[in-house]
Amino acid sequence: MQQQKWLVTGVSTGLGRAFAQAALAAGHTVVGTVRSEEDLRAFDALKPGYAHGRILDVTDGDAVSSVVAEVEQSVGPLDVVVANAGYGLEGTFEETPLAEVRRQFEVNVFGAVATLQAALPHMRRRRRGHLMAVTSMGGLMAVPGMSAYCGSKFALEGILEALGKEVAQFGIHVTAIEPGSFRTDWAGRSMTRAAQSIEDYDELFTPIREARQKASGNQLGNPAKAGDAVVHIASVDQPPAHLVLGSDALRLVTAARTAVDEDIRAWEQLSRTTDFAEGAQL
Repeated sequence: MQQQKWLVTGVSTGLGRAFAQAALAAGHTVVGTVRSEEDLRAFDALKPGYAHGRILDVTDGDAVSSVVAEVEQSVGPLDVVVANAGYGLEGTFEETPLAEVRRQFEVNVFGAVATLQAALPHMRRRRRGHLMAVTSMGGLMAVPGMSAYCGSKFALEGILEALGKEVAQFGIHVTAIEPGSFRTDWAGRSMTRAAQSIEDYDELFTPIREARQKASGNQLGNPAKAGDAVVHIASVDQPPAHLVLGSDALRLVTAARTAVDEDIRAWEQLSRTTDFAEGAQL
């Protein structure tokens, strides 16, 4: 396998750390972004000379651009960029403050967009590269109590799909990584939770919240294997536009897409009634 230079945002813990470790194990050079000096030193120590930490807040667009430009100069041309940094926001739609929804999109959507936009001009000039972003199975299906999170991931899915069609002409690949439940701290300390304040939702949502907290640390997905899968698709000539990770994600995403297809078929005749009878006027 040809040695590559990677940039992965949010490598302190979780899947970001797993992606970085898998790439390092495969012999690649990895620049990983973190939020503290302590995490930077820990990342650098993973594989001295190959692991390069950078402190970065992905919601600071100017800082993102500066870090990517600096990495291109000091470490070398980036082959793979993984916009991974993000977090979960749990709470029913009505109970989630608008400020928290905005923050969710700032990190999960605009942070990823800033990262990919900063890397794209360099890859476009070279006519090669692989841009990836971590969405979620929650970017292709939705569950009660995660409206803001799923909304942010659905938004990122749309951006990535359009981006992939724009840059294919330049030899640049784009992949949405859609993990299911992995044994990370995403549902633990990394989860922000809106307060339950409306009793009407308690019967539906309290068991869901309790089940998610109970499952934290015991999820089905193996982060190391997710890392290996992502490293693998970075080495193939025709990587997927969508990479669903985990059998739970496969099951839930398939069910959600089937439900959409059934709605389309059931209401097809009504959908057709909204055309002008004489057709399009060209």
